Parts: sequence; C-alpha cells; structure tokens
Amino acid sequence: MSLDAILLAGGRGARVGGAAKPLFRLDGTTLLARAVAAARGAGAARIVVAAPVLEPGLDVTWVREDPPFGGPVAGALAGLAAVTAEEVLLLACDLVDPASALAALPSIPDDADGVCLAEGGRPQWLTGRYRTAALREAASRIENGGRDAAMRTLLGTSRIAFVDGPAALSRDIDTWDDLTAAGGSAALEPEEEP
Repeated sequence: MSLDAILLAGGRGARVGGAAKPLFRLDGTTLLARAVAAARGAGAARIVVAAPVLEPGLDVTWVREDPPFGGPVAGALAGLAAVTAEEVLLLACDLVDPASALAALPSIPDDADGVCLAEGGRPQWLTGRYRTAALREAASRIENGGRDAAMRTLLGTSRIAFVDGPAALSRDIDTWDDLTAAGGSAALEPEEEP
C-alpha cells in the first residue's frame, strides 16, 4: 500500500502562551522535524504539514485550513486534499517519541478503515494509520471544513482497530512543565539557517 502522512502542527499553543510547540526542541531537534522523520521512517512518501510554514528547510508540503486555527479536524481535511496515497498517517506534532508511536501501529486489518493507538481504552486519533478513501468519505459529511469539530466526528463512525499501548507512546508536550519533564527547550528567537 502507498502511504502519505498528514502532520498537525497549526495550533495556537494556548497552554504555552502562544509559543509554536512544533518548534520546541528535544535532543537538539524540533518536534516537527522529529515527526517528519518518524513519518518517513514509517514509509510515508509525501509528508503534508497542516500549519503555517514553520521550518522552511523541511522537505514537506505545507497546507493551511481556511480560516486558520480551525482545530485538528480542519487541519486534517486541509491536508487530505494534498494526499495521493491509498493510506495516510495522521500524527500530532507534539509527541515526545513519534517514531516509537508509529512503530507500534500494525497494518490496517482487512475489515477496518484504520488503526490507531489507544491509551486505557481511549483512542489517540492523532496517532493513527487510515485508509484515505474512508477518510475522504467521512470528511464529505463534515460541515464548515471541520472547523472546531471533534476528531470523533471524523473518525468515530469508521471501523477503527485500536492498539492499546503504554502511556509513554502517547506522551505529548502541551505545557511548559511537559517540555521541562521531557528534557526539551524552546528557542527564544528563531535559529538562523547556516
């Protein structure tokens, strides 16, 4: 199966005072670059990032929902327009270890539309692999371009296989405390290109 990826990186960063969370660094690499590398490592040919252009040097396709800040469903729908593969990874760009999270996903079962991580029975919709046709069909029923819609609106009626995983796979960075606990840092000013 051919595979693309939609990375969601266009949020407001409200819990970090409006800082661009995808540009937070762990081990010297931005969360966004880590997510791109994880998607490529999982076999994604095309990487679509739903966000303003945050790192111009990344080899990705940038898309943006209109109007901006419409939430993850709106970002996913904007990204879906640029996807050409039969399957698509949907991934939030604030995960501490996106490579391990994606590695935990098996192939989509024949009788399912997708597979995603679950933590304690709770779906982690933004760490999943989905059939593109099923996502497009579900997207066709969503109004207002998905603005402010819950992820279950997009995926809740699809046949999704859930993979229970340890909490570490779903660990993300939502607050400054999360960033500190992960051993990360935030640049006060954008780094210049060499």
